[in-house]
Amino acid sequence: MPYFLSKLMPPRPTFLIDMSEAERAVMSAHQDYWLPRLNAGLVIVMGPVADPQGAYGVMIAHAPSQKMLEDWQAQDPAILSDLNFRFENYPMPSARVAPTEPLAPVSSISP
Repeated sequence: MPYFLSKLMPPRPTFLIDMSEAERAVMSAHQDYWLPRLNAGLVIVMGPVADPQGAYGVMIAHAPSQKMLEDWQAQDPAILSDLNFRFENYPMPSARVAPTEPLAPVSSISP
């Protein structure tokens, strides 16, 4: 299965710091929607990025196909909210994924 980097672009650059209560509820539903995929290992990492040029969400997914990823995204509460969120998806031609637990003590890893 391929990996994809996805960016969830919010309706405005300041969204992370000035979202309304209604928008915060949409973000909570968005997180809840992706949690089962995160727990299943289909989403490797997800969360907000505090970019000084404008915050956005990021996700790295291990999806069977870009079409399936886009189908999942189409059902995301953020997209269904009509708040003008949008996803940008970028295939990752080569990805290395760390194990969930360190294979060696951190002190034994040299810089």
